[in-house]
Amino acid sequence: MKPLAIFGGTFDPIHIGHLSVAWEAAELLDAEVRLMPASVPPHRSSPTATAAQRVAMLRAALRGQSRLSLDTRELDRSGPSYTIDTLHELRNEFGDRPLVLLLGADAFAGLRSWHRWRDLFEVTHIGMINRPGIDACMPVELERAVAPRRTEDLNVIRAQPAGRVIELVVTPLEVSATRIRELLAAGRDPRYLLPAGLFDDTTLLAPYRDSFGH
Repeated sequence: MKPLAIFGGTFDPIHIGHLSVAWEAAELLDAEVRLMPASVPPHRSSPTATAAQRVAMLRAALRGQSRLSLDTRELDRSGPSYTIDTLHELRNEFGDRPLVLLLGADAFAGLRSWHRWRDLFEVTHIGMINRPGIDACMPVELERAVAPRRTEDLNVIRAQPAGRVIELVVTPLEVSATRIRELLAAGRDPRYLLPAGLFDDTTLLAPYRDSFGH
């Protein structure tokens, strides 16, 4: 069965690094990938752009293709965006369809700090996104939990609804949303760090210029 992969984040703003990772993961897994903006991220400060502004940027960035789509369910409910709650909601909606939570290697290494992290394996596979030549250093407790779940076989991911961990090696693009916000605040134009659709409407990037007085 074709997996459904979830790629979460603040997307403040969405940039080509996000899109490149999501696109390659979709190809590697032969999956539908949903980009899911977080409402109140438990692990970081609130985004500069509002939820509505981030959704508008995502919609503009995703135009013209069908492999990547937008899912706003975490913005549509109140309170912190706990991934486990979202995954349970998706599991109830999609039954036994394979779910894959896409996580960067650094985020995966910090999984023990997540709310009910051990329960994640009951409802989803995890696609650990890595760059060539980089080995993520994982805590011993996490490695012990993950070791029996590792697989390199995509057929295993497609055949089971949840419970496995697969490494996805993608093209490295060192693009930082923080740096993009700094450039916009300085009145500069990060033209090739952002998807072209964000430049079609001059209001889309206004939150980052306005928030710094530009």
